[in-house]
Amino acid sequence: RCACAGIPESRSEEPARDDAAVETAEEAKEPAEADINELCRDMFSKMATYLTGELTATSEDYKLLENMNKLTSLKYLEMKDIAINISRNLKDLNQKYAGLQPYLDQINLIEEQVAALEQAAYKLDAYSKKLEAKYKKLEKR
Repeated sequence: RCACAGIPESRSEEPARDDAAVETAEEAKEPAEADINELCRDMFSKMATYLTGELTATSEDYKLLENMNKLTSLKYLEMKDIAINISRNLKDLNQKYAGLQPYLDQINLIEEQVAALEQAAYKLDAYSKKLEAKYKKLEKR
């Protein structure tokens, strides 16, 4: 015997079985042909229902994507129209600005001339004050 108690070393040393304690197994019977056919029909019916549901869900997903794509396309068309209008208005503004440019240049030139004239007026005022002071000084002598 090995070191493990209760485990026989060979088959010839197996303990004796009590036949009364051993249950007899019933012979496995295959289900009747009609039951198998009914179960198969039921299984295929349920599988068809499941696959139909899956395909319907997928089809609905694609319809949703199609609708989303159509809406997106419409939005892009609207944005394109807006961009075209903005571009057209910008060209109009640029043309108007180009038409006003000679007048703006004249305004800038007049502004520069006014600034120069103002400086000349200040210098003339300062000079006239000096002259006045000299005249008063000469008059007092």
